[in-house]
Amino acid sequence: MIAYVTIGTNDLAKAKAFYTDLLGIIDAKPLMDSERTCGFGRNFDQPLLVVGKPFDGKPATVGNGVMVALAAGSKENVERLHAKALELGGKDEGAPGLRGEQFYMAYARDLDGNKLAFFAMA
Repeated sequence: MIAYVTIGTNDLAKAKAFYTDLLGIIDAKPLMDSERTCGFGRNFDQPLLVVGKPFDGKPATVGNGVMVALAAGSKENVERLHAKALELGGKDEGAPGLRGEQFYMAYARDLDGNKLAFFAMA
């Protein structure tokens, strides 16, 4: 149902570098790139994560309650994604661990403050 999710950035070059390194862990790469946006994914048959400068020309801001959850595929990848996000300058929002009985998750914020969740089924 979801084709892509777009999150804002105020520094596209830094966001591209952050997400290229981070999402490489789960075999995602830049699939589309322009002066304003960059879309990451495995292929165009799966949903993309797009980072971009707001089209209204105003600064990108973080949506209160907005979070993008990324399927990590394994507990090990949840841990690797969380550690890589922090290594790249992101902020910790919750260490890897069980959330309920079904999800193994971790949370981080990217360089612009967008909240990310990394998850695998427990």
